[in-house]
Amino acid sequence: MKTNNKHNFIVLVCALILITVPSCDNPLDPPVPSWQLVWQDEFDGSEGQSPNPANWAFDIGTDWGNAQLEYDTDRPENASLDGDGNLAITARREAYMGSAFTSARIKSQGLFEQAYGRFEARIKLPWGPGIWPAFWLLGSGVETVGWPQCGEIDIMEYRGQQTNLIHGTVHGPGYSGGAAVTKSFGFENKRFDVDFHLFAVEWGQNYLRFYVDDILYQEIRPEDLPGQWVFDNPFFIILNVAVGGNYVGFPTSETPFPQTMLIDYVRVYKEQ
Repeated sequence: MKTNNKHNFIVLVCALILITVPSCDNPLDPPVPSWQLVWQDEFDGSEGQSPNPANWAFDIGTDWGNAQLEYDTDRPENASLDGDGNLAITARREAYMGSAFTSARIKSQGLFEQAYGRFEARIKLPWGPGIWPAFWLLGSGVETVGWPQCGEIDIMEYRGQQTNLIHGTVHGPGYSGGAAVTKSFGFENKRFDVDFHLFAVEWGQNYLRFYVDDILYQEIRPEDLPGQWVFDNPFFIILNVAVGGNYVGFPTSETPFPQTMLIDYVRVYKEQ
């Protein structure tokens, strides 16, 4: 009789545990997409080699609407492989084409564009007041509908004077420039210029999710925006290191040059 009571007690406890412990498969959680790699650049090649022209084109010139100070070139001194599997985009203090600084701005426009999916890059950032690196997406309709109607997704922006913070931002009609929708992310005891970190956005028909090292820190949905959702068309990739500009201010005597952003890889996936 005592044995039966003990057995019944154990069964009851087990039943209560099954009832009260939440399931790991919460139906309210968003499903995790299954991603298929569709485009990549691993930046393998010899030192000094320019980035693959099948993947990247250059914006050449200066002041892209943000009061930037650098002249962006297609020279290996400003954008080339380092021979260790990275692309180096380097800002330099030098007189060139009427500017006091040079750097580079590369893009996949006309070569690769995609709507939706996961866009990621593993990057080690530069540092210093007035240094402004970014990994971002721009709507392919920029040359027809203009900005900000085309949409812009800043997967990672960074002020070189704030080495422990990055920013994820979207621009569109009604929320652009200083009124953009943005959120910051940082590690308490880590600088983004010391090690490589993985920056990513996962983009679907009604969401944008921003990640650092696979930590989700921001989700944006159409109802979160004060204007039109313009993220249903193909976008292309941009990588650049700006010097100066409205977002970061001027370089100072504390800003050492050259400053280099190292990109280990860029990969793009689509949902299976």
